[in-house]
Amino acid sequence: MPLATSLAIFQSCNITGVPKSTRCAILRDMAKVRKAERRPPLNKTHKLKRQDWAKKYLKTDFSKVLWTDEMRVSLDGPDGWARGWIGKGQRAPVRLKRQQGGGGVLVWAGIIKDELVGPFRVEDGVKLNSQSYCQFLEDTFFKQWYRKKSASFKKNMIFMQDNAPSHASKYSTAWLARKGIKEEKLMTWPPCSPDLNPIENLWSIIKCEIYKEGKQYTSLNSVWEAVVAAARNVDGEQIKTLTESMDGRLLSVLAKKGGYIGR
Repeated sequence: MPLATSLAIFQSCNITGVPKSTRCAILRDMAKVRKAERRPPLNKTHKLKRQDWAKKYLKTDFSKVLWTDEMRVSLDGPDGWARGWIGKGQRAPVRLKRQQGGGGVLVWAGIIKDELVGPFRVEDGVKLNSQSYCQFLEDTFFKQWYRKKSASFKKNMIFMQDNAPSHASKYSTAWLARKGIKEEKLMTWPPCSPDLNPIENLWSIIKCEIYKEGKQYTSLNSVWEAVVAAARNVDGEQIKTLTESMDGRLLSVLAKKGGYIGR
């Protein structure tokens, strides 16, 4: 009975009259309280495209792929994260309650082999459309990282981005092509596939760090500084573990006939 209440579980076993505290104490030895995972729906076409993608890149050297994505961090953190044990007699800490998590910061980063690219902060108030996205890449990724790389590195690097409208538009595709990122150097990406992008795991690591113990922030600059500090604590071995997971992810996609593989 996934996501059932303790009462429903005990009632299904024809056990009644047990206090909630006792029910929970018993269940803790064999189960965990979890939230349902949120995933975009996959239809038949999506699954076929995911399988085609896996077949296409099955023999790729993923150490040469730059995996990129954006992440939004709010002052208050994701709903439901401010939970944990407190001692008997102690009061739960008070949390600020603000609309839309108090506002937030949009962050872009990339990972390749054992290296973290960024993170870079999108200017507050900027909505990423095709033009602003390309300008952002120019000011951050290209000027601050890519141009320092050798010609051989640039020749072999494959750039991955998802299918967000600002990424996949004709404008952005043509702009990247003028930068030399085109054809086989620009990875095609299947729809509804955040589970295939290893940088999503990096976002989870960073969020767990910046919001641990129910941490909240009072300004956009303070939450951005926390992101930077957390990113610096992610070492090359952790990143390498993520990027080296790709062979297994592709095989899992094929084994599940395009279905979700988890993260």
